[in-house]
Amino acid sequence: MRLIGSLLIFSLVLSFVLGGSAQNCGSGVVCGERDTGHGTDGGELGKIISREMFEDLLPYRNDVRCPARGFYTYDAFIEAAKAFPAFGNSGNETMRKREIAAFFAQTGDETTGGWPDAPGGEYAWGYCYIRQVSRPASDYCYRYCPCPLPGQYYGRGPIQLTWNCNYLRCGEALGVDLLNNPDLLATDPVLSFKSAIWFWMTAQPPKPSCHEVIIDEWKPSAIEVNAGRLPGYGLTTNIINGGIECGQGGNDAVRNRIGFFTTFCGKFGIQPGDNLDCYNQRPYGLNLMAQSM
Repeated sequence: MRLIGSLLIFSLVLSFVLGGSAQNCGSGVVCGERDTGHGTDGGELGKIISREMFEDLLPYRNDVRCPARGFYTYDAFIEAAKAFPAFGNSGNETMRKREIAAFFAQTGDETTGGWPDAPGGEYAWGYCYIRQVSRPASDYCYRYCPCPLPGQYYGRGPIQLTWNCNYLRCGEALGVDLLNNPDLLATDPVLSFKSAIWFWMTAQPPKPSCHEVIIDEWKPSAIEVNAGRLPGYGLTTNIINGGIECGQGGNDAVRNRIGFFTTFCGKFGIQPGDNLDCYNQRPYGLNLMAQSM
């Protein structure tokens, strides 16, 4: 699902800095665990991620340089999450925070508009895009699934859902015909968030779900251990985009994902845990749930 290496070209006239992020423990720095929600605005999930924390994680998403400005809202996120009661609601408070940090880190990386010396830092520019920017020559059609609109199943939404099989399966799960209407993920913010949470929560055998990995519910078999696939944030990268990024030693794509995660864990005041990278993990093979871009 890798979106774009996304450098925004911007004029000096527009290079102002938007202010107003909440208390920040520092990029990748863990401080005392924070009270990050109040529960009066976002229900149970709002006790883990308040509107203020949402803004702190994604402070530049509505910048004039971001094509997604005005699309991704806290209310849309909370509404979408209601369809997945276990999301951000499994385990103790630290585990719940770690799952939300991991989700926004991975989706923030997928939709980033950041660059190394960006205002606020390169990890402050998640959710800058809705549609995939760099589109390789592909019809995005796997033969395993119907493909009525070749070329139209490129990445959209927070997780940059890609390929016809994913649009088919996601649409079936959400009760929406995404196979014939893929751009709904770029025009309906609640549905867009639902697609990302659906992907996060759904196992893709032989892949586990990102959810069960990050809450430490998944236990690796001997085959998984031999493939270097151990519980931790790095395995969620393998699930999302392992075919492109994992098993290749150190690389910037994986480092950027880790940078988002450690930064967001710092904001939540929690430790990121072990096994953050997938440098030496063998990628999973193709399956009916399309391998990411």
